[in-house]
Amino acid sequence: MTINEKVSYLKGLMEGLELDKGKKEVKVISAMVDIIEDLALTVDDIEEDLDEVMDLVEEIDEDLSDVEDDLYGEDEDGCDCGCEDFDEGELYEVTCPSCGEVVCVDEDMLDLGSIPCPNCGEELEFDMDFVYDEDEPEGGCDCHEEGCDCK
Repeated sequence: MTINEKVSYLKGLMEGLELDKGKKEVKVISAMVDIIEDLALTVDDIEEDLDEVMDLVEEIDEDLSDVEDDLYGEDEDGCDCGCEDFDEGELYEVTCPSCGEVVCVDEDMLDLGSIPCPNCGEELEFDMDFVYDEDEPEGGCDCHEEGCDCK
C-alpha cells in the first residue's frame, strides 16, 4: 500500500466513525490527517523528481563514458584499473626534495631532464648519465668483468 492509499484509508476510517466535527479533539485529528495527506503528496512529488534526476544522471554518465572512450580510447582488457597504460615502459618513483611528494615518472619524462613537481611546483631534475651510456647497451654494461659495476 502506498502512502497516499494509507492516507485515504485513514480518512475513510475517520468518516466511518461519524465523529462530531464540532468537538475540539476531532478538529485536531482532522487537521493532522490533512497535514499527513499534504506530506504524502509532497513525498510523491519528490519521488517523481528523484526518478527524473536519476534518469538524467544515467544519461550524463553514459555521455561521459562515451567522451572518455573518445579521449582515452577503450580499455583493451576492460578492467578499468589503468594497468594497460604502463605496459610499454617502466615507472620510477622520484621523491621531491622540497615537499616529500612521491612522483611516478616514466622513461620519456626522465629523458626530458626535468619536470615540475605536481604538488609544489619545484623543478625535479634527472641526471640519466648513471643509468646508461650511449655506447653501452640500454640499461648499462653487461660484461660482468672483474672491477666493473655491472655485476
